[in-house]
This record gives sequence, C-alpha cells and structure tokens, in this order.
Amino acid sequence: MKLLAASLIVCSLVHFPNNADGVTGKLLAGTAKLSITPVTDEPLHDPVFARSLVLEIKGERLAFVAVDLAVFTSDNVEKICKEQYGVAKVFLCASHNHTAPSKPGKGPEYSNLKAFYEKQVIQAVGTAVSNMFPARISAGRRSFPQLGFKRLIIREDGHARESWMGDDHYAPINPERIPFGPVDQEVGVIRVDDTNGQPRVIIMNYACHADVVCLSYAISADFPGVAARKVEEAFGNGVNCLFVNGAAGNVAPLFTVPRKTSPNDPFVTDYTPMERMGELLAFETVKVAKSLASKSEETTLNHQDAALEFTGRFDKTRHLDVRLTTILINDDIVIAANPGELFAELGLDWKAKMQAEVANPFYFGYTWNEGQWPGYVPSIKGAALGGFGADQDRGMIEVGAGEAIFNKHLENYFTLTGLMRDKPGPSGFQRGPRWYVVPVPENIENKENSVK
Repeated sequence: MKLLAASLIVCSLVHFPNNADGVTGKLLAGTAKLSITPVTDEPLHDPVFARSLVLEIKGERLAFVAVDLAVFTSDNVEKICKEQYGVAKVFLCASHNHTAPSKPGKGPEYSNLKAFYEKQVIQAVGTAVSNMFPARISAGRRSFPQLGFKRLIIREDGHARESWMGDDHYAPINPERIPFGPVDQEVGVIRVDDTNGQPRVIIMNYACHADVVCLSYAISADFPGVAARKVEEAFGNGVNCLFVNGAAGNVAPLFTVPRKTSPNDPFVTDYTPMERMGELLAFETVKVAKSLASKSEETTLNHQDAALEFTGRFDKTRHLDVRLTTILINDDIVIAANPGELFAELGLDWKAKMQAEVANPFYFGYTWNEGQWPGYVPSIKGAALGGFGADQDRGMIEVGAGEAIFNKHLENYFTLTGLMRDKPGPSGFQRGPRWYVVPVPENIENKENSVK
C-alpha cells in the first residue's frame, strides 16, 4: 500500500522564565499495565486495560492513567492514591471507547463494576510508584491524512445534523468516507526513556471518537486498543502505550462500520476496519516516537489548576464545576487537561495559538481530575449550527463554555512561564528631550569641498 506524504514536527526547546512554584530536578517515572476486563456475560472480542504513568521530581508526583472506557471519574481513586502513594494529582484519561464492558449508569451492577475499575486503576498507580526509574522525557507530533471526520454536517436549512441522519444528498453513517472537516490531523507523542535511552512509556494523543465498532455488543477497546497494542509490539513489548483522546466531541472515525440493532441481531460485526485504523495510527505514532530522544539531565515540571463555574444553556438552574489543569514540562511540552467532549474546532484554535509559544502542545480531552463531567462542550458556532452534542440535550452547558475553558488554559500557560503578573506592572513615564541637536563637525564642509 502506498502511504500518503505526511509532515513531521519535532521542535527544539524554547526557553522561558520559570514560575517560582515549578520543580526542577532529576525525573523519575513509573508505569504499569493492568487488565480491566471483568468477568461478565458479555461477549469478548478483545480485552480492555488501564495503563499508568507516574512522573516525579523531588517528591512531586503526577499520575496519568489511560483507561479503555467511555467515561471514568472517581473521587475514591484520587483520595486513595494521594493517601497511599503520595500522588498530588491523578488524571483519569478515558479513551471514550463505546464498547467497554458497560457504559456508566446507575444500580448495583454498575456500582460493582466501578469498584472493580477503581481497584485496578489504584493498583496500576501503586505498581508504577513501586517501580520508579530515572527517566528522561521528549515529545513531537506528526500530521498525516485524517482518520476521522466532522460528524455534524451542515444541511440545506443551514443547520447541522448528525452523519447518521441521511437525507436526499448524504447517506447515513458516511459510507462514502467523505472527509468532512476541519479536524485535527496530528498525532502527538510523548516518549519517556530510562537513562540508557530505552523507551519505557509512549503517550499517543489523537482526537477521534472511539466508536468504529459501536453497538457490536461485544467488549472491545476499539481502534485505540489496536493502536496501543501495535505501538507496544513495535518496541518489542518493552513499553506501555497510553492512548489519550483529544477534542473529539464532533469527530467520528472514517472507518465506521454497520451496527447491530440489538444484542440478538444475527448481523456479524466486521472488525477489519477497526484493526486497520489502529494500525494506521500506530504507524504514525511509532514514526514520531523513534525520532525522539532526550539528553536533558534535569527536568522542569510545573502545573496550574483552575475551577470554572458554568450554568446550563437551556436549564439555567443547572450549575457545573469544571476543573482543568495546565502542565508545563521542560518549557517545550504543554498539556491542557480537562473532562468533557470538546468540539474539534476548539482544540484546533488552542493548538494554533500555542504553537506560536511552545514546541509541543497537547490537549488531553476526556481527562478527569476532580469536579464534574460537563458532557458535550460545543464551540459557539457549533452551538448555533446545532445537532447531536450541540443543542439537542436540555442539560447542555452554557454557550461559550468551550472558549472559556481554552482561554483559561492559555492564561494558565502564561502564568506558568512567569509572564502573567499577579500584580500591576511597572508604571510611569520619563519624558526625553523634545529636540535632539546634533552639531555638524567642523571639518565636514572641507571634506565636501575636497570631494567636489
């Protein structure tokens, strides 16, 4: 198969003044991979996992746990990991997989399942902490032909409808593979090595709904599971690969397959497109990862938290507490992390702004650390165009929340660099001379005459 050309971006360090609250020193890292596939009556196509990465500098610990689940929040995980493992913050990064063992819900069945997930995630963090190693970190990103499309398609009346709603012009589910956009065509890669230069952890950051085989009624990690497995295999299974989704609220995979109508539907799901999409993403990820290397003996790690309060768009009595964290590593990696399903154009706009400031911006969507899950968060224009995730739910968050979230990430970044003052800057004005008089040297007239 002939591969289309792609652009590789691996930027050098850009130095800024550090915030006094940052931590600089020798980096330690730890990782673990545990199955979160429960014993269940549901058919199993492929297992689901929790993969962890713990970063530590001078006792300051941050943990990231990538889980093959649709949504995952847990105050219990945060509390226990702080108490038992001294982790300052735990970021739970859901792949937004639509074929997880069970979607979040209510009742004893889900409560038992969530307790199992929590136990495994806590163990993944604890195992990582108990196996810390001296580490170095590097990052890069790569653009390549898109694997997803914008699933809210503008129709004749000017409003957007979901891709699965066909009309006289468009067939449902986009079987023509029309690459509606714009969507984020970059995969971002963070590589963590030991001091021998051997890769131990790779974070793969890509924005697309994980629902190639949605409604297959069988457990699967979908294309992120395939991609993570293929990356790990490419490095001889000596690494853990964490998939972290991005701004994918209105992005569906071009590889979407027909879906069953019920668990008893005899239709057989075709998993080949899921495998192919995972392979393509892994191919690009490995290419970036193999180009990276860090020789820095010390690492700087800093983060800024924020809590934003929003009301509902239609239900003004609804109040949402949305927490976000902006992380700056070595002045060349910035991570914006927050929960919810933010629309693609919001992430693209933030990355465009950040690329003028820092080499490697990453947006970690579907990533929870305290606060509430806001659900879908459209852009202002997306809210106006409408469609699924934009205006169909009475519980929608207020218009402009997405822009406010990314503006706060931008403000946080400039705070972390030390450029954003918390007190008024220098003031005053010193007037200079109104006229500057420059006397003509006495010998200049003689020189001019001699030239003539």
